[in-house]
Amino acid sequence: MNKTLKIYVYPHKRDDPFANVLLPSHSKPGGNYASESYFKQALMSSHFITDNPSQADFFFLPFSIASMRHDPRIGVGGIQDFVKDYVFNVSHKYPFWNRTGGADHFYVACHSIGKVAMDKAEEVRNSAVQVVCTSNYFVQGYVPHKDVSLPQIWPRHDDPPVVDPSKRKKLAFFAGGINAPTRKYLVQTWQNDSEIFAHAGRLKTPYSTQLLRSKFCLHAKGYEVNTARIGDAIYYGCVPVVLADHYDLPFADILNWKSFSVVVATADIPSLKRILRELGFEEYLRLQRNVVEVRRHFQWHVKPVEFDVFYMVMYELWLRRGHVRIFSF
Repeated sequence: MNKTLKIYVYPHKRDDPFANVLLPSHSKPGGNYASESYFKQALMSSHFITDNPSQADFFFLPFSIASMRHDPRIGVGGIQDFVKDYVFNVSHKYPFWNRTGGADHFYVACHSIGKVAMDKAEEVRNSAVQVVCTSNYFVQGYVPHKDVSLPQIWPRHDDPPVVDPSKRKKLAFFAGGINAPTRKYLVQTWQNDSEIFAHAGRLKTPYSTQLLRSKFCLHAKGYEVNTARIGDAIYYGCVPVVLADHYDLPFADILNWKSFSVVVATADIPSLKRILRELGFEEYLRLQRNVVEVRRHFQWHVKPVEFDVFYMVMYELWLRRGHVRIFSF
């Protein structure tokens, strides 16, 4: 993969009036949706790029959902029309889309708006590879094994902290906005418990403090199945507990999530303490060691490092190249 995978990025003029939503952002990625910016910056400076479309395994549609949201000429309400027009122009100006019906094309989006951005461009949603954070296989528009689940990760540049597992005294931890039934149910069930710290809203103490004190960190579905909490947990060496039904977990085609996380159905929230206790300390230690092992796969770097998030996404694309069918005319 590292030697042969090639990506062709559809070009545009630098004075294009919408160059700001087609060029990779040169600003420092930040916030909940940094994964989109990180990927674009990493790709454009990587050896995977080719200027020769005949060599390409995939064609990248370089529009930025995050940038379109903030462009007053487009805004949230205009994203669908922009994508529709962009794909129309690409498919009529270049021959590559029509060779495969778009199956060897992909785009990247982390914001939840990306889920509906293709509603007027069904050919993208149905054929192209969608590399998205909102990887909910219960909702129309996302297709597991065709599309790619992108982890939602906060930018971090320091080395991860090291805490001996024996010093993690809390069984489990959650804090966050109560913006979905799953979170409401979780907090109502466990907010007064002495072993599970379940808190509604922001903490007065640093979020990282509780992540480092806890054996297990709870990823509970909010507006979407994805949040940055899995990335947070892994960075701080806390075993993720996934409470998000229908979440197509990032890199599930590559990583064995059972080896470093615990997936619990939301219906089993009342049994959460029993489920975690029954794992036992030895099993917890195994899971925690594996969390440390997989951490490199959930980290972004300004200059990509082998096996980091960028390379994991590229390998996911590599796995999908065999599904592309070239049409002859």
